[in-house]
Amino acid sequence: MRFFKLLAVTFVAATIATPAAANSFFDPATRKWVEYNPHGTQSGKSPIPRERIRYDGPHAPGTIIIDTGERRLYHVQENGRAMKYGIGVGREGFQWAGTQRITRKAEWPGWTPPPQMRARERAKGRVLPAHMPGGPNNPLGARAMYLGNTLYRIHGSNEPWTIGTAVSSGCIRMANEDVIHLYENVDIGTRVVVKR
Repeated sequence: MRFFKLLAVTFVAATIATPAAANSFFDPATRKWVEYNPHGTQSGKSPIPRERIRYDGPHAPGTIIIDTGERRLYHVQENGRAMKYGIGVGREGFQWAGTQRITRKAEWPGWTPPPQMRARERAKGRVLPAHMPGGPNNPLGARAMYLGNTLYRIHGSNEPWTIGTAVSSGCIRMANEDVIHLYENVDIGTRVVVKR
């Protein structure tokens, strides 16, 4: 009987320390568990809702500020406001910082994985296509904004549950609903500041 009581106490303690469901992730910016729907990829909703906030920083309206540590993107607006979005960022070893400009915008972009990415994935036993046409199963999602002459982009995702995590090869990923919203409010030439 004592064994069963100990087992029950252990089980209760384990469920308090971990999220109640497997469809949750820990958001380091808010320090809270966030639930998502792993089968809701077609909805394109972010597990981290976008919000309009006060902004009193040094950047001019129109600027995009990406805080990779916080895993948030800020689009500075007029009158001391900014739109704040949850993002996915580069995993360890793929993070970067700097200033770029949006040089190209694309709706439902095709994806051509760079040779070094294909080689990395091949070493893990995963074969990436040489090119994947745009569409709902494409990892670049509904929209892409290309940064300078780099391989990096701000783009959508067919895996919205990864928003708030460090999982990419350096690109900034957003849920499709959010990337469409941002895309419609920025132009080619928009300044993008990436902070670590």
